[in-house]
Amino acid sequence: METGEWMNRGQPQTLQIAVFLLYANAVFLVLDMLRYSVFPLLFLLNAAGLVVAGNRIANERKLEGYVLGVIMAFSPFLLRWYYVGLGNVFSTSVISLMFEIALVALMLHPQSRDYQRIWFK
Repeated sequence: METGEWMNRGQPQTLQIAVFLLYANAVFLVLDMLRYSVFPLLFLLNAAGLVVAGNRIANERKLEGYVLGVIMAFSPFLLRWYYVGLGNVFSTSVISLMFEIALVALMLHPQSRDYQRIWFK
């Protein structure tokens, strides 16, 4: 496997979809920042973390890939908690919430966890 892969078709479907969702969430986050003309450092770091996590998972890196991917999957909830409070953690559009929950579920799925435990370096 090359070290610069963006998608790895040899991984289980759960991880492949999770990598795609990590990249898609990064793109949507940047588009939201452009649309609302806000550039907080926390959101830029979050977008960069999503891309790095997706790339590192595709290249089968355990610590900087899978662990960072799990943290990044929970990051939208943590950012909303930080900015709008605990009572509004799920206050977003239904479609965004579906993708966020799907990413968390895919990252924590037993097939993803087993694959990273066995094959990731």
